[in-house]
Amino acid sequence: MNVNQSAPPVPPFGQPQPVYPGYHQSSYGGQPGSTAPPTPYGAYNGPVPGYQQTPPPGVSRAPPSSEAPPASTAQAPCGQAAYGQFGQGDVQNGPSSTVQMQRFPGSQPFGSVPLAPVVSQPAVLQPYGPPPTSAQVTAQLAGMQISGAVAPTLPPVGLGYGPPTSLGSASGSFPNSGLYGSYPQGQAPPLSQAQGHLGAQPPQRSAPPQASSFTSPASGGPRMPSMTGPLLPGQSFGGPSVSQPNHVSSPPPQTLPPGTQMTGPPGPPPPMHSSQQPGYQLQQNGSFGPARGPQPNYGSPYPGAPTFGSQPGPPQPLPPKRLDPDAIPSPIQVIEDDRNNRGSEPFVTGVRGQVPPLVTTNFLVKDQGNASPRYIRCTSYNIPCTSDMAKQAQVPLAAVIKPLARLPPEEASPYVVDHGESGPLRCNRCKAYMCPFMQFVEGGRRFQCCFCSCINDVPPQYFQHLDHTGKRVDAYDRPELSLGSYEFLATVDYCKNNKFPSPPAFIFMIDVSYNAIRSGLVRLLCEELKSLLDFLPREGGAEESAIRVGFVTYNKVLHFYNVKSSLAQPQMMVVSDVADMFVPLLDGFLVNVSESRAVITSLLDQIPEMFADTRETETVFAPVIQAGMEALKAAECAGKLFLFHTSLPIAEAPGKLKNRDDRKLINTDKEKTLFQPQTGAYQTLAKECVAQGCCVDLFLFPNQYVDVATLSVVPQLTGGSVYKYACFQVENDQERFLSDLRRDVQKLVGFDAVMRVRTSTGIRAVDFFGAFYMSNTTDVELAGLDGDKTVTVEFKHDDRLNEESGALLQCALLYTSCAGQRRLRIHNLALNCCTQLADLYRNCETDTLINYMAKFAYRGVLNSPVKTVRDTLITQCAQILACYRKNCASPSSAGQLILPECMKLLPVYLNCVLKSDVLQPGAEVTTDDRAYVRQLVTSMDVAETNVFFYPRLLPLTKSPIESATEPPAVRASEERLSNGDIYLLENGLNLFLWVGASVQQGVVQSLFSVSSFSQITSGLSVLPVLDNPLSKKVRGLIDSLRAQRSRYMKLIVVKQEDKLEMLFKHFLVEDKSLSGGASYVDFLCHMHKEIRQLLS
Repeated sequence: MNVNQSAPPVPPFGQPQPVYPGYHQSSYGGQPGSTAPPTPYGAYNGPVPGYQQTPPPGVSRAPPSSEAPPASTAQAPCGQAAYGQFGQGDVQNGPSSTVQMQRFPGSQPFGSVPLAPVVSQPAVLQPYGPPPTSAQVTAQLAGMQISGAVAPTLPPVGLGYGPPTSLGSASGSFPNSGLYGSYPQGQAPPLSQAQGHLGAQPPQRSAPPQASSFTSPASGGPRMPSMTGPLLPGQSFGGPSVSQPNHVSSPPPQTLPPGTQMTGPPGPPPPMHSSQQPGYQLQQNGSFGPARGPQPNYGSPYPGAPTFGSQPGPPQPLPPKRLDPDAIPSPIQVIEDDRNNRGSEPFVTGVRGQVPPLVTTNFLVKDQGNASPRYIRCTSYNIPCTSDMAKQAQVPLAAVIKPLARLPPEEASPYVVDHGESGPLRCNRCKAYMCPFMQFVEGGRRFQCCFCSCINDVPPQYFQHLDHTGKRVDAYDRPELSLGSYEFLATVDYCKNNKFPSPPAFIFMIDVSYNAIRSGLVRLLCEELKSLLDFLPREGGAEESAIRVGFVTYNKVLHFYNVKSSLAQPQMMVVSDVADMFVPLLDGFLVNVSESRAVITSLLDQIPEMFADTRETETVFAPVIQAGMEALKAAECAGKLFLFHTSLPIAEAPGKLKNRDDRKLINTDKEKTLFQPQTGAYQTLAKECVAQGCCVDLFLFPNQYVDVATLSVVPQLTGGSVYKYACFQVENDQERFLSDLRRDVQKLVGFDAVMRVRTSTGIRAVDFFGAFYMSNTTDVELAGLDGDKTVTVEFKHDDRLNEESGALLQCALLYTSCAGQRRLRIHNLALNCCTQLADLYRNCETDTLINYMAKFAYRGVLNSPVKTVRDTLITQCAQILACYRKNCASPSSAGQLILPECMKLLPVYLNCVLKSDVLQPGAEVTTDDRAYVRQLVTSMDVAETNVFFYPRLLPLTKSPIESATEPPAVRASEERLSNGDIYLLENGLNLFLWVGASVQQGVVQSLFSVSSFSQITSGLSVLPVLDNPLSKKVRGLIDSLRAQRSRYMKLIVVKQEDKLEMLFKHFLVEDKSLSGGASYVDFLCHMHKEIRQLLS
């Protein structure tokens, strides 16, 4: 949030949402499947739950219905990333909000206190252990606020788990899978007068910073404006509508949505309460009161829910309650609020320390002296003045830098400044480049460096007078004095061997072993290259690309091709001595495409035929990279190798590998070896490649284990990319492969690059994450750098900072452009400094923080057991939030979980990182998958990690067909799925179309051109092109999602209850995962416990 502008009204969390009708849950009450692993976090305030096999005496149990498919059936077909049986174990994760069902929590004894009519009972939150007594509970939670229906008062900062006014049960336990607290049909929770209209109350902008807190378990019913008592059945709500597009509300009074089946009689009308009943005071950002449990002698809260405790007779004990997912911070709501509040105005970078809009918001940037957030994003824009304060807060100080980021067409690319032979102006001492923060003194004859305070002379040719404010009169004519990002043309002093570079070259190196030929890969690739070579990257308005190309094929030996324009036919030269690699020809190997067009076309026609009958299955790998690098060295240019490889390189040669895949190492101390390269040979090779400016992009087509951890070392250290197509089949995967290849060949790349980050006195860059090589502690060396890659830099204090002057970063990237021009790209950013922790917490950016934490953890698995890495993340998150609670939040009971306003999504996002395949793999996740994802995330930008860890789930039939905008997303949880709807889910790498079993026949016909749900082909990867509005809209949406991502997302159609649904459910990250990952609700409770332990 921008602290420099008044806060727009923020709708509170947990507002009711439009109902998704008719989602019939089939798996409630079923016995547990054998595959569900134990959850890492036990019930809140109770023992670790399993499922209770026998219900307590006197309580009826819902009959088991269809269970999730057994593990053995959930095999993902070859051609997809084989993930584990992802889903919710033995039961689906939760009822839809339409037919809300209830079930027993696992192994959780019911409280023995007789049930009094519950008026308003918050959950009691305590450390795990035996349930507290009523007296203990009351004593422990004294001081929490529950307001009565009184005149409006200003809400306090922070919301809480409030104190009970009457305790119905001493069992304050908080099981993993307990009941949803909910209201009888048609009855809303009581509200106090103080609540006012939802969504209309702006959050308070005062120190201490805003906090979100919530009372657990929160109510499941809709919150209505200005009401002091519940509604009668049939009574309509007055006041403005409070439903929000991204939320699911409880069912409307009396009526059921179409398609909902009533499986039990509705209960009698709920009892009326007097208007004196205590309500819940709205606190900042939405505070949520406790939920109402089912009451004796009345029907269950929703038709179809098991009617526990509804028989007349002796009072039944009250089952433990569960946090209502609607009452905890919603990523969807935060994203939508930011879009509404900050998407319409351009983000002007003139003010120091402004927090930019979220990465999920579309906004324009106006550069007025600080680099655009597209180039640099920070974990905090207000950094502590002292290292002690930074240690206390534990918030990592880091910047995610994307030096060559692509800009939208409405924003201008950085200006190129040419200072002629004298080159760019720099500080004599620290070598920082001229920027808007430099201070001109002595009438403009000298300047003081803003990084090291050194006074430098201004060269005569650069001199200019100052105006009355001390600013140069030409400041706005010079990009380096007025903009945050710009480029300098580099002089010969910035070039290798003091001579200007040649244009770079591309070398295509094609595996022609049996696997590559048989799958159709070689023929497909050769056909595509014929046309693709016309689209090599070019600078500005150049008519053709300056890049030269060469071709190599290989299996156990290497074949080089002479494609000189004067030849009638290409010539092949074979190098069989792979142990001592050399390049057999210089002239005619790297050529200009337009000059040698006929010979190249002839070669690409011949390659598939030449090797059509090959029986050679073994391949080499390291010698292929060595050959490409030697060719570039001989041509005295930088460049890129495009390697197309299919199998583990087991042929006798340098870099030979063995199959070391061993699932038994998972969750042992030796698990880290699975992520480490088998041999040091590839690191040595990578170092040589970087020295030559040879970047490697690797396209893998494995049918089995290929040791991605080792093969990706060279691409990783040279700034290249790895693409993986498991079990490649031309008919299923060609679109994805060709799309990735086209984009990879056409994108602009900076070659032979060196990046350095300078900082003002007081902080320094200490750690770097990404795809690059470092031979010293300051220079990030990249053989190649494209517009998708980021370098993440962590800073530490080495002195005290000054609040007045703030802190400065300057990122300088020296690189060779695609045309062979040597350039310097400069990005500057000024940050605020603070002496109050509240200011730090008010200016953090959670998405960037998660990007940093994921990269930190993913590097950690190379050297530490995965469990240690996970525990480190949890501890750091708890310390960050405990420090806020202790130092910034207004005093309140320990029972409240209080989160900083701009970090309220930290727990949900961190849980997604902890549950990711690298840190917690399911049974079906291969070692190669984990290594692949690990190296992908290392150079992702903030927008990519955001959607990768918390996927977008878009309902397709809710928004009007004629609407051109993207449908509003819903939360990534099974509860949000309605079986009468169709959803798209994307995470930047995968794209699923989930089809509910009760989707209308017309919709099925319009999208799939079949007459019923049963006729839809599960696993379909292409939608038929049909001439109707729905088909056009869905295909258009899929195209637009693909256009937003750096890799092509292959579509997989998933039918409800189909075996592929396990794969889809793995991405519903708010739910408990089959690999043992906690649900969002459980993890939030666990975080609260950790925070309380730290505070006590």
